[in-house]
Amino acid sequence: MWRLRSRLGGGPLRSARPGRARGRAGGAGRARVARGRAFRGAARAHRARGGAVPPRRGPRLVFSGGVGVNPPSEARAMLALATRMGVPAEACVLEEGSHSTDDNARLTAEVLRGLGARRVVVVSDPYHLLRARNYFRLYGWEVATSPALETERNLDTFDRIYWTVREAVALLLHPRVLLARAPTSPAP
Repeated sequence: MWRLRSRLGGGPLRSARPGRARGRAGGAGRARVARGRAFRGAARAHRARGGAVPPRRGPRLVFSGGVGVNPPSEARAMLALATRMGVPAEACVLEEGSHSTDDNARLTAEVLRGLGARRVVVVSDPYHLLRARNYFRLYGWEVATSPALETERNLDTFDRIYWTVREAVALLLHPRVLLARAPTSPAP
């Protein structure tokens, strides 16, 4: 798969261990899912550093996110940025019907099953990764996560606090998501 580096974008992928996503979603049958806004700031950082697209590491890069207030969909906007950065369009798949984290996981799971993927690396804002990971777990996926650190929401301290509290409340309102556990075997 093509791994867009950095905060999904430029430079090395930032996670708990530099250069590696959290979890055990490596190897064949892997897909990376970029959710919503996580890609925009990362793409700017990538271009600013003059970064090149890393070597192919797996089959697909799935962009997930529907149309918000104005078109295009978040998925299509991320695809446009990725192809401008050198990722071949044929390595990318779009999921444009989702409007929530649950939709992202459910609709992307359908796409991934069609591609024969077994594991997934979810890329999103750091404060959102727990909920995103757990939704994918609810749909039967072995999940690793990779935080997109350089996004607009992460640059301002007030925004980081607001979005972190918002995520905590969302998890408390959905205990089945909060308590989701890794599946005993990866999704088919």
